[in-house]
Amino acid sequence: MFRTLLTLSLIYSFCLQLPAQDNAQWRGPGRDGIYPETGLLKSWPADGPQLLWHYDSLGEGHSSAAVTSDRIYTAGTNGGIGYLFCFDFAGKLVWKIPYGEEWTESWPGVRSTPTVYNGKVYQYSSFGKLVCRRADNGAFVWSVDVLKDYDAPNIKWGVTENLLIDDNKLFCTAGGATANIIAFNPENGRMLWKSSGKGEESAYGSPAMIKLAGKHILVTQTASSILGIDASNGNLLWSHDQPNKYSVHANTPLYHDGFIYCVSGYGKGGVMLKLAEDGSSVQEVWRNTNIDNRMGGFVLLNGKIFGSDDPGKAWFCLDWKTGTNMYAEKITGRGNIIYADGMLYLYGENGEVVLAQPLADSFKKISAFKVPYGADQHWAHLVIGQGRLFVRHGTSLMVYNLRK
Repeated sequence: MFRTLLTLSLIYSFCLQLPAQDNAQWRGPGRDGIYPETGLLKSWPADGPQLLWHYDSLGEGHSSAAVTSDRIYTAGTNGGIGYLFCFDFAGKLVWKIPYGEEWTESWPGVRSTPTVYNGKVYQYSSFGKLVCRRADNGAFVWSVDVLKDYDAPNIKWGVTENLLIDDNKLFCTAGGATANIIAFNPENGRMLWKSSGKGEESAYGSPAMIKLAGKHILVTQTASSILGIDASNGNLLWSHDQPNKYSVHANTPLYHDGFIYCVSGYGKGGVMLKLAEDGSSVQEVWRNTNIDNRMGGFVLLNGKIFGSDDPGKAWFCLDWKTGTNMYAEKITGRGNIIYADGMLYLYGENGEVVLAQPLADSFKKISAFKVPYGADQHWAHLVIGQGRLFVRHGTSLMVYNLRK
């Protein structure tokens, strides 16, 4: 009996020391910019919330943070090589490991945010290299050269995709003529299926997953189309035309209550699609071309869409059902948006982070601060996790305390 109890005690002690096997992905648990944190500050001091720590040697890039319960992952580029970084919550660098060549031409640096899933971390490079490593120590697990192995082209500003893993499938938009969308086994990198989609090139976007009528439907965008793919086998269920000037569709689609909203920049704007009850088709409901959201994302709150207008540099509120412009204000520079605990968090390309309250007819700017560290573009999306705000500015990652 004593030996049994001792064994159980040792197992319990060992389990307590294991890193948490929780997951993290692009734009929060639902990939919709909504973070479930509560008990956050409703206003900040003049210079912003308390800066807990910063790390200033990430190198070039626009990767956000992937935050689990005990670790923080991001990526950066040094000397043309992409590196994965792992930090603890005190700001200590746990490990830093190269994963391959990264983009050094126009807007240089890593494009994609790591995805953490079941104890592994996944990164997709701008040259189409898909790498899986152990999340605890960075040990190599597997890699696939997607563009080379599946005969897919790179695109003008380098492949960009924040990987989605669902139901033990990892989805990747290769952009090849026959291997257009691919599902991999996240444990070993083996291909589960490939779909020809519409045969179009990838479009800098990151997919969403719809669970409807017993189906898992992958919704993504390629160069000129919105696609609905049966996630179980890769069959194309439907497509909808969505071309724009540069074939850039960087915002993740959003599904809510039978409808899908997609928005693109460069003059195209947003479109609302009604999804059939069985997921087999879509029908266009409305289109708003005045709102040109290139890559800042958006959030849906109480029947309203909030996000940034790219050419006009205004922040907007649209009615979800009709697409009507409810109001717009130049509350800060155009940028990206997330939401938590009743408040909007805006990160302008002018380097300002804004805490705002969405009202019935306006934005109420509560607090703001200028990002103090880093270089180049303010493009990485904000992240909230464990009561902290994660702000990436090129070479630097800054972590702020949001708790009361």
